[in-house]
Amino acid sequence: MKKQLLLGALALCLAGGALAQEKTLRIGLEASYEPFTYKSPDGRLVGFEIDLAQALCAEIKARCSFVEQDFKGIIPALNARKFDVIMSSLTITEERKRAVAFTDKYYNTPSRLLARLSSKLSGAPDSLKGRRVGVLKGSTQERYAQKVYAPAGAVVTAYDTQQQIYLDLRANRLDATVADSVESALGFLKKPEGQGFGFIGPALRDAEIFGPGIGAAVRKADGALRDELNAAIKTLRGNGGYQKISAKYFDFDVYGE
Repeated sequence: MKKQLLLGALALCLAGGALAQEKTLRIGLEASYEPFTYKSPDGRLVGFEIDLAQALCAEIKARCSFVEQDFKGIIPALNARKFDVIMSSLTITEERKRAVAFTDKYYNTPSRLLARLSSKLSGAPDSLKGRRVGVLKGSTQERYAQKVYAPAGAVVTAYDTQQQIYLDLRANRLDATVADSVESALGFLKKPEGQGFGFIGPALRDAEIFGPGIGAAVRKADGALRDELNAAIKTLRGNGGYQKISAKYFDFDVYGE
């Protein structure tokens, strides 16, 4: 009997130790960027990045915990230790690398100009002279608009969420927006409220601004965590897990070249 009690106590201790060792990965995000990260009608966090984050957590044997944060303040919040990782469609850029450490990319989609199809905009910077262009505050799209369209005479206004931009587009308080092409297509153009709107001009190119794609960001001191996440991304890309998640949301290779 004593032996059984000792064995039982040892098993409980081992189980408790295993639970104690399980780490929680707090992931910061801005949840209004369909289909990457958004909320279902019942208020649940859903989307490609949510599913991918859960898969990455499983690979590194961690429990995912999601923390909502406005996009403009997401890097300062990471460095203030409000969470451990950013997975919120954050473009890898040299400027941001001065503040955070990025993983390898986990998707790459182009940005485009979007406006009413009846607007007669050509997409050329000078066609936007005097026009109101909405952009997500703190985004690479904001940087592009300030660099290319503002000098040509466009009035660039930054918003807290992309959804607010779409509302103002429909209400004619804006003439155009610069946004991720996939988010715009699936989150706006393919919905009833996107009727009459479309992409204007070609995909936008600027390697300095748009970088190699989207990556997860960690604090610069957390190199070991970045290495774990990179290994997990590589594993999911190799075992088909990434492709299975991607197929739920896209009918093309969102990873890019």
